Amino acid sequence: MTATAAPPVTGTANRRPQSGPPLLAPVLAFTGLTIAYVVANRSTPHPDASGLEVLHYAGLHGTTIKVGAFLLFASGVPLAVTAAVLYRRLRALGITAPGSAITLVGGVLAAGALALSALFGWAGGRLPATADPALARALADLGFLAGGPGYAVMFALLIAGVSVTGLLAGLLPRAATWTGLLLAAVGMVSSLTLLGSGFGYLLPVVRFGGLIWLVVAAALLPRTRPSRHP
Repeated sequence: MTATAAPPVTGTANRRPQSGPPLLAPVLAFTGLTIAYVVANRSTPHPDASGLEVLHYAGLHGTTIKVGAFLLFASGVPLAVTAAVLYRRLRALGITAPGSAITLVGGVLAAGALALSALFGWAGGRLPATADPALARALADLGFLAGGPGYAVMFALLIAGVSVTGLLAGLLPRAATWTGLLLAAVGMVSSLTLLGSGFGYLLPVVRFGGLIWLVVAAALLPRTRPSRHP
């Protein structure tokens, strides 16, 4: 009897896990669009402005509002892609804990909050001069709530998911993980803006601090998990 050669191994057993596309690409796109949006909307009336002030601003700067709305809406796309790539990267690194799913959910919801804020802002920029000031104030409030505390809390989930996972699995430097956890806590506390405007100062901390942290985390997060020798 002659021995027969074993058939070649097929399937996924011998395949390396795929970590997804380069993470910095969507992160930098999100960063650029966010900065462009902030520059375009730097003179937007504050949340405590009256409806008449909001309506007057919309009448004079309708084009600027629409451009800002486009930039904000567009920024949600690379953010959603970032969340998906982060999720896939963490899974490829062997992370099966809920942190990877929390990262994905937080990023997708944060992108949705930006889209809602952009749509409310775009609608407010189309109001005629004869519109009810109360309607202008309501649209401005909805845009602020979605793009302010709504975005901050959801983005905090993304940061927390990556930070906790990076800390427990040793994927990121401890300074980056603890900074992320601090930003995530600030994001959660910023939800108190719904109860008092005094907490509104936390929102730019999450938006800009979280943006810097995301760029750093994307640059430092490895593609493969480092082997640990006894």
